Amino acid sequence: MTLNPDNLTAAKRQRAGFTLAEVLAALLLMIIVIPVAMQGMRVASRAGEVGQRKMIASRIGNKVLNELKVTGQLQSAGQTGVVLDHGISYRWSIKSQAWTEDSLSQMTVAALTVSFPVQGKNYDVHISTLMPPPQQTGTITTPVY
Repeated sequence: MTLNPDNLTAAKRQRAGFTLAEVLAALLLMIIVIPVAMQGMRVASRAGEVGQRKMIASRIGNKVLNELKVTGQLQSAGQTGVVLDHGISYRWSIKSQAWTEDSLSQMTVAALTVSFPVQGKNYDVHISTLMPPPQQTGTITTPVY
């Protein structure tokens, strides 16, 4: 039996392409995989952006809380404001109320909420701190023994 080079090239030409079934199977696989992969990319993108903005919102909230504490405005309730950071609005609001965990201490809890948008949805960061009762000026209390 001798090998004819013409027979080999003809056999290669017959096996050179994909069948219709193989092409349709590959297209079906791509139709299923591509939307799932795109959804995964969108979720990962949103998660990364939310994490980054939460970090910025926490920094802004801590700064606002410290400024209000230093200036003595932390005791007044119902304050709001907006801070712009890299073109993004971070809205904050603070509320003060009595701390109910320990009724003897008469402490106040100041709760600050910072809100920010990410891809059309709003997210919040909550920060709170305890404050001693306001000092009364002009009164001196001495213990009675």
